[in-house]
Amino acid sequence: MHRNLARSVRLLSVASVLAAGAALAPPASAAAPARPAAAAVQRAADNPYQRGPAPTEASITAEKGPFAIETIPVPAGSGTGFNKGTVYAPTDTSQGTFGAIVVSPGFVSPEAWISWYGPRLASQGFVVMTLETNSLVDVPASRGDQLLAALDWLTGKSGVKNRIDTSRTAVMGHSMGGGGTLEAANKRPSLKADIPLAPWDTNYSFPNIRTPTLIMGADNDFIAPASSMAESYYNNVRTAPEKAYLLLRNAGHMTFTSPNTTIAKYSIAWMKRFVDNDTRYDQFLCPAPKPDAGIAKYLDTCPNG
Repeated sequence: MHRNLARSVRLLSVASVLAAGAALAPPASAAAPARPAAAAVQRAADNPYQRGPAPTEASITAEKGPFAIETIPVPAGSGTGFNKGTVYAPTDTSQGTFGAIVVSPGFVSPEAWISWYGPRLASQGFVVMTLETNSLVDVPASRGDQLLAALDWLTGKSGVKNRIDTSRTAVMGHSMGGGGTLEAANKRPSLKADIPLAPWDTNYSFPNIRTPTLIMGADNDFIAPASSMAESYYNNVRTAPEKAYLLLRNAGHMTFTSPNTTIAKYSIAWMKRFVDNDTRYDQFLCPAPKPDAGIAKYLDTCPNG
């Protein structure tokens, strides 16, 4: 086991370094689509957290959602317990405040590798912060602490705090950042959702997770093998009220560092369903998605509310 874990760390370090040249530069802020007309926004009377128009397959798989967003750099020293990052926030607050999500990169991985999640999620109606970790080699437990520290700063001290509903928060991360996501959810059961992406952690016990948890893995991942990591974590998260496991088809460990429609679709659906309590997104999660060109396997408890 120790030899296998050591090999995984070596492979992860090599893969990250090789991919660095392709993704180090942070993306420029993309022009966001015009905000939805007020007449087009149908809000359910029994759900004050519902944001945006009724979802469709086209809207949930689109590169840009219905909300115009702004991009705000977060310099080092802005808060305690984390390094720096970038905030992506909707500019239209006419529908109310938004849920908040913080995203962590993986081992020896810069923020730029997970930056695509920022605008993709924010334009669907969330305030999102992507992190540059304190050190490229931080272990999962440290990354979990950084996720929570950044989340506390985002909701309590950032310039966009007034756009956030502090009762609706979530975390996600890739690789060791995915392990950190599990660690954070285990430490803070009040989170509304967590999404570990190809998670890597030597800890397999998360007895305090009370958070709806979506774990994604990749069928060709040789760094964090899905069968011994992602799926094992799914099986060991026994106290989550809802959980799901999505195995990507023809994908590897670094697939999560580039825009991917399947990853985005189910991340958005999960966050909308559990952070916004928006049952309009049940259609994408329950009945369970069937294996297709993008999905090799899907396990779940089916969120029926």
